[in-house]
This record gives sequence, structure tokens and C-alpha cells, in this order.
Amino acid sequence: MDMTTQGSTSPPLQEKIVINNKIPRAIELTILSLLVFLLVYRVVTFKDQDHYFPWLLALLCESWFTFNWILVINAKWFQSMTKTYPERLLDRVNESEFPAVDIFVTTADPILEPSIITMNTVLSLLAVDYPAKKLALYLSDDACSPLIFYSLTETTKFAKIWVPFCKKYNVQVRAPFRYFTPNPPSMDDESLDFQQEWKKLKNEYGILYKKIEIAAQRTFVCDRDSDFAVFADAHRSNHPTIIKVVSENKEGTPSELPHVIYISREKNPKHHHRYKAGAMNVLCAVLNLNFITGEQARVSGVMTNAPLMLNVDCDMYANNPQVFLHAMCMFFGFKNEDDCGFVQFHQAFYNGLKDDPFGIQLVHLFYMENGITSMQGAFYGGSNCFHRRKVIYGSSPNDAIKTGNTDNECLHKMFGKSIEMRESAVQALSGSNAKMENRGIPSSSVEAAIQVAGCSYEYGTDWGKQIGWMYGSTAEDILTGISIHGRGWKSVYCVPDPAPFLGCAPVTYPAVLIQQKRWAAGLLEVFFTNKNPLLLAINGKLRFRLALVYMWLCFWAVRSIPEICYAVLPAYCIITNSRFLPEISEPAFLIPMGIFVIHTLYGFWEVKRLGVSVRMWWNIQRMGRVNTMTAWLFGYWNVILKVLGLSQMVFEVTPKDQSSSSNGDDIDDANAARFTYDGSPMIVPGVVILLVNLTALVSGLWGLVNVGSRENRMAVFGLGEVFCSVYVTLCFLEYLKGLFGNGKYGIPFGTIWKSGGSALLFVQLWRRSSQWF
Repeated sequence: MDMTTQGSTSPPLQEKIVINNKIPRAIELTILSLLVFLLVYRVVTFKDQDHYFPWLLALLCESWFTFNWILVINAKWFQSMTKTYPERLLDRVNESEFPAVDIFVTTADPILEPSIITMNTVLSLLAVDYPAKKLALYLSDDACSPLIFYSLTETTKFAKIWVPFCKKYNVQVRAPFRYFTPNPPSMDDESLDFQQEWKKLKNEYGILYKKIEIAAQRTFVCDRDSDFAVFADAHRSNHPTIIKVVSENKEGTPSELPHVIYISREKNPKHHHRYKAGAMNVLCAVLNLNFITGEQARVSGVMTNAPLMLNVDCDMYANNPQVFLHAMCMFFGFKNEDDCGFVQFHQAFYNGLKDDPFGIQLVHLFYMENGITSMQGAFYGGSNCFHRRKVIYGSSPNDAIKTGNTDNECLHKMFGKSIEMRESAVQALSGSNAKMENRGIPSSSVEAAIQVAGCSYEYGTDWGKQIGWMYGSTAEDILTGISIHGRGWKSVYCVPDPAPFLGCAPVTYPAVLIQQKRWAAGLLEVFFTNKNPLLLAINGKLRFRLALVYMWLCFWAVRSIPEICYAVLPAYCIITNSRFLPEISEPAFLIPMGIFVIHTLYGFWEVKRLGVSVRMWWNIQRMGRVNTMTAWLFGYWNVILKVLGLSQMVFEVTPKDQSSSSNGDDIDDANAARFTYDGSPMIVPGVVILLVNLTALVSGLWGLVNVGSRENRMAVFGLGEVFCSVYVTLCFLEYLKGLFGNGKYGIPFGTIWKSGGSALLFVQLWRRSSQWF
């Protein structure tokens, strides 16, 4: 698929803007120099210490921090961003030349991911500024829920009036729950026709919302004489493949909706369903007749086989109606297609709590992302990403697989036994657009699509190994992205204005813990696969600097161990009257103090340039510590137990908050930012760390009071250790509030007992062991 139309004298459709990064580089190198000086100081003075253990532990932790800081510097060293010009695209490229796009929306649980959220995502994607006949939307329902299917059919009916309204009046926000806010802007300057249609649409959306809400609150009756008959005996973990063509653009006219297809892949307790990666592969293959995802990717391959695929999480609605045009600026704008294997759009959130109390809105990664873009390209983030089908099908840059010289046995091994699947794969890999310009009707390919969506279809094939979304990690996005980069493809990161997609962030602390644990565990799993970044750098075409960035990601969970050790080290030193920092009277004390001060001010300066408040900066700082020592720790141990063969990974869906989907208001309730707690064991390490540091501070204060002379007080008073212990306590201040909170705002009594007992045990062991270390 050759999309390059840009002439040498024409204004570019996209351009790379290099950002001056000299001052940040100087600061980062200064911090690195201080870290190295600190390590040298520890090695040189090790033999002079009265207590070897804290000094050695500090040396090991600081060695890790130095290594991690080198990875960060590498990622941020060159800063750049890509700017797109969709207005130039429309002047230069005729709509008939636009490539077809198969859209994949995935959902896994109608309770944790409320249907109305998914349906708003669907509506926003159906209404984008792109020829309807070039689009096919596949909704993958991994819960096999009749509620999801019902919601999709009702939503499609509403879309027939919503989409024309959006395009007629050039509506910018095309997700109804965000457009129909309780306090709409003044319409005095709008025409009477617009005002009447607006009121009609708002009323119709209210009816749709109530229908879905009522359906979600009752047991769904699956009449055997209706379209819901296939759900009658289906269980979410044991059911046949269900594919329903909800709507199809038979005439290929612009005024109609794109194809809309519901897919629930086959599930069987005897077969591993591979979580989201398995669903994506099913979609990808079916779309060769017309649809995509593992199984979804296969379905799309059989049904529509579009050369481009967009995958979107169910809670990520299209906020910018021109997002497809921005993507086309990338695909048409590069002379060599290997420079644009996929286009990853920025992820942002519409329901972010004020000042980000849980530190999860990823604002602090902005400069990391700009730095990574200047290498081989952006990570694949699992959503908001346009893929070339041929890339997902395992091709490498400059591959040319033609129908006439492709070995059928090889295709069978790669793509499976379906003839339709193999033919569509050859067309996709060879770049043939013939079928795409004359795409068939999805309903004519349902039987072939059902075949490739079966549980056993991919057995003995390369699906999940070399083809489609990769298996082996719950972070299938990173694993798939590194596989693509390892074959030599580059990728592009795009941040147009307004934000291309807006998603639903977790708004409760237990949901944050689930999400953080899954991310940390999934990333570490990547390290233990054959897609290890170092292996791909040596044996593949992954550039070394990008391999280091992938290493930084993979080691998120590992970081929990040195973080915890360093967090309890001040308490250990205070309790045992030992040192892990130079005394305040030593010149060497300026080294750790300089690291802390410069790093803190530098971090504040970075986020301040993004318009972040002081409170939000502090929340990012403290929650970076808290999440690392709680959720990431559990992610680490989950992976270790899996590697040892003692347990299996379980994919946990992050609960979505439905309250934010009923209108366009951000959550501003004063209680929304308060921490809530459940019986999750993930908070236990945090409570233990808090209690041992509080114990140390009380113990140190008591010892200080009972010492006579000023000289003796200074001898027992380690100012650096006390400061560090106070800092850790401040990071866990919300946990301290939780110890005295009531109801859901209080830490459960059982958790407090477990944590208190563990803290007491640690303190006693430390006191007894100090004489030996």
C-alpha cells in the first residue's frame, strides 16, 4: 500500500520539530555526576563504617537508582514532536484515495466497563470526519453479554440521526455524554433549525441512556425467537463464536453509517483465551473478509481486510473529529513506509480529578515521550493506535510477498487453515488495494469469519508468536510494539490539538492499585519472553537506545525492591543508632543533599512548564513512591511466581466509573479525591513502611530527650536519616489518615493488625541484628 503522494516542493503533511534541550541535559548530567560521586564515596569509606549493613544496602540501592537515571537520561536526551497538517491533506489527496480503516473497540466486562461508556466511544468513532464507506467498526465483547449487543443495536439506531447532525453542524465533541452537558453554551447566535435539532438529539440520547441503564439493572431475557437467541445458553467463559452484523453500508454512500459488527469470540475452559491479545487477533483475521484483534484481527481480515486498523479501548472516545486525517498525514507524509509502521496518539483523560491525587494521569511522562519519539519511534500504548495490517501480519520493511510466489504451506503455517484468511493475508502483505476499493458486504463473510474466530484455529500457527498481537504478557501492547520495532519498523507519536482521544481514568484508589499492578506485572513479563529488548537489539533490528528505554519500562516492577529498602533504611538507622548517610559535619553530606534538592527542583520545573500546579506536582511525587512500593511490588512477585511455575497471571480489568458518563462534567466532588480502602493486601506494605518510620521517629525523639549533653545528643541525632524518615512519612500521609478514618475512608481493621504485627516484628529483628551488622 503506497500512500506517499508528497512532492519535494510541496509543503509537508507532517514535520518533525526539534526541541531545545540543552538546559535539561546539563541538569540531568549534574545529577548523574553526583550519583556517581556518592557511589565512589560509599566504596571508599566502606571499611571505616561501624555498621556495614546499612552502608552496603544504601550502596546497592543507589547503584540501582544510578542505573535507572542513566536509562531516563537516554530516553530524554533528544526532544522532538511531530506536527500534522490535515488541511493540506484535504487539498492534496482526494477522499477516494484514502485507505480503508477497520476500527476495533474492545470491552471485557459490562459491569466494570459500563455499556454506556463503550457506546459513547462507538458513537464518537462512527461520527469522525472520514468517508463512511471506508470504515468498518468492530465491537469485541469478551464477556459475551447480551447487554452489550442490545446496547450496540440501540446505539446504532441513535447513530443514524447523531452522525448526520455532527457532520451537518461540524460538531467538535462527538461523544454525546460530553456534548450534552448540563450547562450548555449559549445558543443565541445559533439558527432555529440547529436549536430544534439540538433539543431533539439531546432528548433522544436521554432515551438511549435510560434504555441501557434499565437493561443493565435487570436480568436480560434472551428470547429464542429473537436476535438474542444465541445468548440463551452462552456463558461468558464457555460459548461459541457470535458474530452479528448490526449495520452495513451496502451502497457505500457517504450518508450512511460505516459497517458496524458485533463479535464475541469463542470461549472454552479447555483453551487459554489470551486476554486482550487473543481478542485482537480474532478481530484482525475476520476483517480479512471484513474485520480485527488476535481473533478480532482475523475476523476483520476475512470480512473487510482494510490496510489500516485502529484499535481503541472501550473508554477512549474520539475527542478530535479529524483524528483520522491527522493519522493520514503520517501515512501519506513519509516517503518510506518503514518510517511509519504505526501511529500512536496521545492518551489523555476527561474525568481527571483536580490535582491528580492518585498520580496516574501520566503528565510527568510528557518529556519521556518526546524523547522516545526522536529514536525509532513511540511505544504502542494499547489504544488510540493506527496499525498497518501488513505490519501486524508480521512483515518487515521492504518485504514483498506476492500471490504468485507465496508457498501455500508456509501461509498455512503462518495464518491457519482458512483459505479466505490466507488470501486476504497475501493481499494485505503484498500491498494490494484492489479488494479494498471494492469491499464486499460483511454479512456475506460471516461463516468464514466464525471459522477463524474459533478457540482452536490458531493452534499450530504463528498467531501470537510472529503474527498479530503477541502472547506472553498481559501488557500485550508493549510486547507487540517491541516486536514491530524489532523487525525494523519505526513508529510515530502524534499529539494534535485538541486531544485526539480522551479516556476514563480510575477515580478510586483500589482501582488505581489494580491498574498499576497489572501494568507493572505485564511490563516485567516482557523481559522474560523471547522479545526481551536486549535480545532484539542483538539479534533483531531494535536500536540500542530504544532497547534501553524498553528496559526502563520492563523494570518498573523491579524498582519496587530498592525503593522499599531505601524507604525503611532511615528507620533502621534511627532504631539501631547507625548511619547510611554522611554526618552533617562532613563535606560529603553535600552530595546526597545536592541530589535531593536538584532532583526535586528539576522535577518541579519540568512539570511547571506544562502548567501543573504545585499540589499536582507533589501528588505525582508522593504517589510515584507509594504506587511503586505497593502495587508494583505485587506485580513483581506475581511475575516471579509465574516464572517459577508456582502460579498463573490473572488479567484484572480496571473498573470504570459510570457516573462520569452521564454528563460532561469533570468529577469535582470534594470527596472524590479522598482515598478509599478495601481489603486489598496491596496496601499492607505501605502501612508497614509508614508504621516502622513512625516508630523510628518516636524512638529517636525519645532517645534525644533522654540524652544529657548537647554533644551526646548530636552523636545520636542523624539529621539526614530523620529528614528521610519524615519525607517517607509525608509520602504515606494518606495512609496515616486512613488509620484513623471511618467506613470506606478507613483502612480495614484486619489490615491494620497484619501491618502492625509485621512492623513490630521488623523493629524487633532490627534491634537484635544490629550487633552483628
